[in-house]
Amino acid sequence: MKSLTLLRVLAIGMTLGLFTAAVAQQGGQQPGGTYGNWLPGSGNKKQDKEDANTRAVQGSVKTPDENVAEGAVVQIKNTKTMQVRSFITKADGIFTFTGISTGVDYELKATFKGMESAVRTVSTFDDRKRVIVNLRVEPKK
Repeated sequence: MKSLTLLRVLAIGMTLGLFTAAVAQQGGQQPGGTYGNWLPGSGNKKQDKEDANTRAVQGSVKTPDENVAEGAVVQIKNTKTMQVRSFITKADGIFTFTGISTGVDYELKATFKGMESAVRTVSTFDDRKRVIVNLRVEPKK
């Protein structure tokens, strides 16, 4: 009788151990991944490692009196294909372009209420994964 009770206790213990191990392996991950340390334009670490040929270009647009330019249109132009992408800044005046090729030069400019910024270049020689370019719009001359 004692051996039968001992076998039942061992069976229950093994079942609980397997269940606990299965729950621990899942690690409590939610569908869609985690959101810790997220920055605009940054994918997860797997994506960053897989796509070493792209980067992000971001910055802010300011007016001559150092105010943020909400609603400024920022354009980035691929100088090889001449393709232009646009971004309209929100209340913080910040823009972000992701998926920018590291093998091509880009031209960046902003326009806001009849003013425009100087054209800035993002070069293939700049090897940063996140390039910061701050723009200031000035009255057209």
